Amino acid sequence: MAADEIIHQSVRLRIMAALNSLERREMLEFSRLKAIVSATDGNLGAHIDTLARAGYIDVEKLFVGRRPQTRIKATSVGRRAFRGHVAFLRKILDEAEQPDKRGQRRTRQRPL
Repeated sequence: MAADEIIHQSVRLRIMAALNSLERREMLEFSRLKAIVSATDGNLGAHIDTLARAGYIDVEKLFVGRRPQTRIKATSVGRRAFRGHVAFLRKILDEAEQPDKRGQRRTRQRPL
C-alpha cells in the first residue's frame, strides 16, 4: 500500500475529504469548497484541475441567471482513491502507536 501522490498534498486531501463527506451524487459549490479548505480562488482552481485530470472529481460549470457557478463532486474513482489513501495514512498511524516486541512504545532515536 502506497500514498496516493495526487491526494497526498494537503489542500487536495482536504478537498477530497470534503467531497467524500457528501452523498455520491451531491455536488459542492466552488465558493463553499473554498471556505471549507481555506484556499484562494486561484489555488483552489489549480488543485481542482489536478484532481479533475486524474479523474478523481467531476466539475460542472453552468450559469444561474447571469452568474457563473462551478460545482464539484467526487467520482467513483476518486472515492476509491481517497479510501485507499486514508487506509495508507491509518496504517502509518497504527504502526507508530503499536508497542514493539519488548512492550515499549517505539520512540525516535536522537543522535548523540
